[in-house]
Order: sequence, then structure tokens, then C-alpha cells
Amino acid sequence: MTLLVGAEHAVCALTDLSAGRGVAALVDGHAIAVFLLPDGTLHAVDNVDPCSGAGVLSRGVVGEADGVSTVASPMFKQRFDLRTGACLDADVAIAVHGIRCVDGIVRVQPTGPRRPGIGTA
Repeated sequence: MTLLVGAEHAVCALTDLSAGRGVAALVDGHAIAVFLLPDGTLHAVDNVDPCSGAGVLSRGVVGEADGVSTVASPMFKQRFDLRTGACLDADVAIAVHGIRCVDGIVRVQPTGPRRPGIGTA
């Protein structure tokens, strides 16, 4: 179960996304990677790779492992389940954020506390 915290925010038009690729968004202080899968499913997860500390997951390779949609970090290649945030290759995880499309606009609702230093002045 995902605990939703804070407001839902418009991120982009659905037509701005390309199937099988990610985009990065800063949503209420959360660095988030948004993905549109080829089947039309939307996913929103932390953009920061917990293994490297770099904000690169939106640039990762979208794929599938045993029927599970994943993104592989471009840094060290760990794969993350886009539904749960669990890492398939290491004992780490990323947060999964609420996401939906309303009238052609992709909306994200961040979960949990923002990472220190992100989106702060």
C-alpha cells in the first residue's frame, strides 16, 4: 500500500511522454521519474538511484523481468520494479509515487518525505 502525502500536481501532457522512456520532474521537492510504458501504463518513482546517489533513473532502460516492468539504472544497472520500487539486484528500494492521467494531463502525488537538499533553497 502506498501512503499518499501532499497534493497532486500536474506534471505534463500525456502527449509529451514517449512510450518506453522516462522524464524527470521536480514535484513539491521530490525528484521523480515518470514513465509511460508501451502498454499505456504510467509509473512514477524516485529519480535518485539509491546505489549511486545520482538523479538518473528517468534516463534508465525500461524493460521487463519475469513479467514485472522495470527500470535499470544507467549508473550500475540495478533494476527496480516500477510497481513496488523494490530493487531486483540489491537490498535497496525506491519510493513509488501516485500517478494518473486526467483529461490528458499526467498528475503525480508524491509519497513520503522529500530527500534532503532536493528542491530547497
